[in-house]
Amino acid sequence: MRHLISTGIALLLPLLLALPAAAFETRATSAFIIDQTTGTVLLAKNADEMLPPASMSKLMTLYIAFEAVRDGRLSLDEKLPVSEHAMSYGGSTMFLDTTDRITVEDLLRGIIVLSGNDACAVIAEALSPDGTEAGFARFMTQRGQQMGMTNSTFTNANGWPQAGHRMSMRDLALLANRLITDFPAFYPLFAEREFAFDGRAPQNTRNRNPLLALGIGADGLKTGHTREAGYGLVGSAKQRDRRIIFVISGLETTQARAEEAEAIVNWAFRQFAVKPVAKSGTAVASAEVWMGRDQSVPLVPRSNVSMLMPVLSQGAVKAEVVYNGPITAPITKNQQIAELVITPPGLPETRIPLVAGNDVPAGGFMSRIGTVAQLLISQLNEAPLAPEEQGS
Repeated sequence: MRHLISTGIALLLPLLLALPAAAFETRATSAFIIDQTTGTVLLAKNADEMLPPASMSKLMTLYIAFEAVRDGRLSLDEKLPVSEHAMSYGGSTMFLDTTDRITVEDLLRGIIVLSGNDACAVIAEALSPDGTEAGFARFMTQRGQQMGMTNSTFTNANGWPQAGHRMSMRDLALLANRLITDFPAFYPLFAEREFAFDGRAPQNTRNRNPLLALGIGADGLKTGHTREAGYGLVGSAKQRDRRIIFVISGLETTQARAEEAEAIVNWAFRQFAVKPVAKSGTAVASAEVWMGRDQSVPLVPRSNVSMLMPVLSQGAVKAEVVYNGPITAPITKNQQIAELVITPPGLPETRIPLVAGNDVPAGGFMSRIGTVAQLLISQLNEAPLAPEEQGS
């Protein structure tokens, strides 16, 4: 039997109930904003729609390249040749030609800072199962599926407009999170604001990320633009102990992209804060016990619990404890037997595991007889009267 117990978090700690944060009305045609620290989704607009990602899809090429360096299949000082295919790319490039042999490190910086389409193709051909960019793109799709990017398909390594090259904003946020968490040694490259490779392209030396110079904690990741996709950005910023990741796409100008990105960062950090919810070992509620020495067991969180809440607040947070019960003894301390479900206004619910606060051994013979007797009495009291007993 599923039990619901209403509870007030304010009974545990003096936590205030957050009013719904003012919704962010983004001009982007699609967007996804997540608080990485708590995993709370702050905004999702057409987040699972498969759209042309432009150069933002270069993040997948970078992820696979970082894996290759980590695993020893590439080294940063290794020099790679430039094919005619790689040299043929237009748009944002490092102006590579077939006489070049470029170090992996320079290629990675060329992709991150300069958005080099040609650099992506060089990396792709080096890591492709069949030596072609198309083969690498198929591998990108397979690797993305393994990582949980279920709304992404790749046909090239750099986001050049091509039929079937699509990503969702949620997938791009997932990818950004993996880059940040899986490759902390490489992640600082995304904050580099300038890379004057070889002096051959003075018109393409600066990072296009409009947030890096603003002093608001922005440190990545990648801009994108094509006529079909509009202007987009996969961004991340960290202030104090919080980090946010956001993806926007479909803006009409570089200025609109810059304004929207800055507004998102300010909104996410100013309108939300992490607040304590429950203390480790402090009982939230109790669950009924069946055939035990005790008739109930306290429910406690394993560790201190904090949640992201809108900053404006009043009153006590309401929550529910959910469990299937009564719980059959014996019960072991720290055994998970319930969940605390909290749904702040305007934010998705959070489910916090609750464990038994102490052992509850099986009851002795007399205790079990008493439990059965109580059950029989309860059933008899609830049973409807027979017709002849009901009277007229």
